[in-house]
Amino acid sequence: MRKIMGLAFLAIALTTPSLVTAAGWGLRGGVTFDPDQIHVGAHVNAGELFNNGYFLPNAEIGFGDDLTLIALNPELVYRFDHRTRSRWGFYVGGGLGINIVNWDHDDDFPGDDGHDHSDTDLGLNFLGGMFRQLSSGNEFFFELKIGAVDSPDAKITIGFTFY
Repeated sequence: MRKIMGLAFLAIALTTPSLVTAAGWGLRGGVTFDPDQIHVGAHVNAGELFNNGYFLPNAEIGFGDDLTLIALNPELVYRFDHRTRSRWGFYVGGGLGINIVNWDHDDDFPGDDGHDHSDTDLGLNFLGGMFRQLSSGNEFFFELKIGAVDSPDAKITIGFTFY
């Protein structure tokens, strides 16, 4: 676990220059399915890597289902910016998920030593969503994330990005 945490901090450190010059940042929250949780977090639009392709790292913490889940998600998205007059746009993407799970076993659990337990997994996520550009230049979004490998089954998230 220490090795994965070290890699996570290294990844954050390597993206710090991008974060300083980021195009925007925001807050997010929603519901997670399997485990059944409420999650909150933050994200950064670290800029356009290629035509309509953006690096959008985010971190979320989920509460509920007798565990806490911290998810660090370095994700890439492709935005379909051909908006109508309504200013709605769509995006699809994916990325890795570093998922740190901390849970507390019941007293009846065999082998329980009364301490919290944790595990760290490297997952894979696929996502899609829609966003609306507001008159202020900021954006509001809805997102559905599907976990393919060692990630929560699904997340529905809403959020706001400040530009």
